[in-house]
Amino acid sequence: MKVIMTTKIDRASMNIMEKLIENFGFKETDMVFDGNPVYRSGETLILTTNDEMIYYDNLDKAIEAQLGFMPEVIAFASRHSSKQKLPALTTHVTGNWGKAMYGGRDESLAIALPSAMKLALLKMNELNDLGWTVCYEATHHGPSELEVPSFFIEIGSSEEEWANDRAGEIIAETIVYVLENYEKARFKVAIGIGGGHYAPKQTKRALETDIAFGHIAPKYAHPLPREMFLRAIERTAERVEAIYVDWKGSRGETRQLARSLAGELGLEFIRD
Repeated sequence: MKVIMTTKIDRASMNIMEKLIENFGFKETDMVFDGNPVYRSGETLILTTNDEMIYYDNLDKAIEAQLGFMPEVIAFASRHSSKQKLPALTTHVTGNWGKAMYGGRDESLAIALPSAMKLALLKMNELNDLGWTVCYEATHHGPSELEVPSFFIEIGSSEEEWANDRAGEIIAETIVYVLENYEKARFKVAIGIGGGHYAPKQTKRALETDIAFGHIAPKYAHPLPREMFLRAIERTAERVEAIYVDWKGSRGETRQLARSLAGELGLEFIRD
């Protein structure tokens, strides 16, 4: 079973859930999760919780305890917030390169699913008739303590965008498309190093080439220790083939470590 995770306290999350139910055949079941009704279409369930999803470590175990199965994948349908209030459609995996400020644990990464996030990026870009930014975000916030692959897919970045019906439709259609197709997808998988939070160069590469990114470590998370490089590779559900570096957007010691590790591990080294 595949899970789409939503929360009652998030306007964007409820917007996306409404569009999934209206347009994609999800029907209420007699199951309950965290006190809320569960919706199902085929092998995909929509689950709803009552609090912020970024703090829901061990959600996979909670699903197993309440519903009796361990999910294959979790797609978190969420809002994105920013001070700039940038209208955006974004996707990313969760985790903390350093101290956990917003959920998860320090220096802990969730399991990335690069093919799913690349498909999400491509589909959002295809459907985007709003003129909004479509992009990856760097790995950030919780939950980090999950033992099944997961990704966030978000509407940003203010109340106006969270309630936008068309944005809800785009994300709903994208989630359904991704969950139907990610297992068949075959891309060159890379971890991304450098750049800003919205990973412009990684986003461009993913939209224009066969590269799919898992964890992305932005410049503000540098210097990145060796063990976090290795953790990012280990915590990727697909085989990592490359380390990509936004060269000007990286600190010197981190980009040099990336180059040496690529050689040591037999990975392709890509610099932009």
